[in-house]
Amino acid sequence: MPAPAASERLPALALLAGGLATRLRPLTLTMPKSLVQVGGEPFIAHQLRLLASQGISDIVVCAGHLGTQITEYVGDGAGFGCRVRYSFDGDRQLGTGGALQKAMPLLGERCFVMYGDSYLPTRFAPVLRAFERAGLPALMTVFRNAGQWDTSNVEFVDRVIRRYDKVNRTSAMLHIDYGLGLLAVDALKAWPADSVFDLADFFSHLAQRGLLAGFEVFERFYEIGSPSGLEETAAFLQQLNGKGS
Repeated sequence: MPAPAASERLPALALLAGGLATRLRPLTLTMPKSLVQVGGEPFIAHQLRLLASQGISDIVVCAGHLGTQITEYVGDGAGFGCRVRYSFDGDRQLGTGGALQKAMPLLGERCFVMYGDSYLPTRFAPVLRAFERAGLPALMTVFRNAGQWDTSNVEFVDRVIRRYDKVNRTSAMLHIDYGLGLLAVDALKAWPADSVFDLADFFSHLAQRGLLAGFEVFERFYEIGSPSGLEETAAFLQQLNGKGS
């Protein structure tokens, strides 16, 4: 996977790692999903090395459930080639959108956002360039899934997300949310401060108003949100590392 040009500085990335991970229980009863072992080390180690290789030097981990264990393992990120800071939900789960909103002071004017259970072997710099060309408040990367890896949930036409809905699917939904977004941080101010909401609701709201750009990627995604996904991701990473990539 080619590294970005040295002159191309990428925005900070918010890594959403605060969920309860109920589908991975009992593993996640005593540890956050980010620390589940994959290929002999915690999953977040693979993520941070991937992000650093793509030129992401500033990462904000949005933590919740057992999140102090992440800080103890990752520290300031120097061991993974990046700077890592933390934003904690606090006394209640804020949802992915609420957690991102709380992290706003750490993120600058724009930021990438990625889920804490995703491994996304794609190039990040072209996503930034697409976001800049679109001139919209947010961009979602999409993958033409056609129901193969998971249930498709995106109508993607002419580089714009026409509809994004995880519940009410349509026959025109041939793509799926890849798990990597980019947004103007101020756009989150449209939601009440300290509210509990999901990032999916935020993106869906923008799509309904024609304000969510789309960028198609062609490398399939990997995730550890389910036991089957965990097994598949472990096999992929083992193969990747075996090739010395």
